[in-house]
Amino acid sequence: MLQKLTQVCHIFRIMDTVVSYEELKTGNINRTYKVNTVKADGAEKSYIVQKVNTYVFKNPIWVMENIDRVTEHIRKKKGDQVALYFHHTAEGKTYMFEDDGFWRLFNYVESDTYNTTADLEVVRNAGEAFGEFQMMLADFDASELFETIPGFHNTRKRYETFEADVKANPCGMVAEVQEEVDWLLSVKDRACKLIDLYEEGKLPLRVTHNDTKINNVLFDKQKKSALVVIDLDTVMPGLVGNDFGDAIRFAGNFVAEDCPEYEKAGVDLAVFEAFADGFLKRTAETLTEEEIRWLAHSSFVLTTEQAVRFLGDYILGSPYYKINYPKHNLDRARCQIALAKDLLAKMDEMERIVAECVNIYRKK
Repeated sequence: MLQKLTQVCHIFRIMDTVVSYEELKTGNINRTYKVNTVKADGAEKSYIVQKVNTYVFKNPIWVMENIDRVTEHIRKKKGDQVALYFHHTAEGKTYMFEDDGFWRLFNYVESDTYNTTADLEVVRNAGEAFGEFQMMLADFDASELFETIPGFHNTRKRYETFEADVKANPCGMVAEVQEEVDWLLSVKDRACKLIDLYEEGKLPLRVTHNDTKINNVLFDKQKKSALVVIDLDTVMPGLVGNDFGDAIRFAGNFVAEDCPEYEKAGVDLAVFEAFADGFLKRTAETLTEEEIRWLAHSSFVLTTEQAVRFLGDYILGSPYYKINYPKHNLDRARCQIALAKDLLAKMDEMERIVAECVNIYRKK
């Protein structure tokens, strides 16, 4: 492996001596290595080398073209601040495709990450980081990007697939989950509100991250301040609510998304407020009135959409999501449904929080 990583570095025009490496286990999709090198003058420098999972990402070149355009746009604006930089080959490509895989190389940032946290300062800073990501790309034409996962957050299409799976009932499981199916169908129009507004021309298309978990933000080790947003494989055209809503769905729940004690699920309003404050500190000036109006609601949309996906997978026998026990996807779905119900119950309060943040950060 050391020889292979050295070869990858050389192809990306890193001619330093590779002295060691370690595989990083934080991600579940790509193989990631921290590669340590020594320059001719004795200075040490590290890089991140990744072997991209081309089973998950069917069009990895599209993924990298999206990433290259977005990161270069952001780097020009950040100046001397920390930013992601994907190195280029002599042919100007940000990837190398060989028989043994699809490889890329980018800068290593000394930092901390948080998979989960109760620290509201970290949550607020994560919100600010994802808000800054949106703000930096507010003037980027999202239509220039490839839609690498078509219909990823098209909730109407997610529901169409779900209803077809319920009707087919290939594993005979629908009777067991009829209560969950009925509830999800009862809120279908509410859950599809964002995509409907977009198709009516009321919400703009933006560059979205589409995986706004807190562990996709790198933090300063001492200050807890956010340094940079990472894991841009799902960057593509989308709606701002997709990013905001999914962040709340993941970070704002009292319990993990697969907690079998799903009755304990619900939205922590302190986490909601911290993330919303950070996010709107950066985006209040750039978002439209309609985007702000539906920002709190987006957390319900993304939670319900994910419940549909989990329950649909369970009905099919769990072919898509990795499971640790037979009813894992059912527990996930029930946990998301419980969270979605709580989000509806607290929607007025969440909308009030969003409005207060906007009033603070919009220039009078």
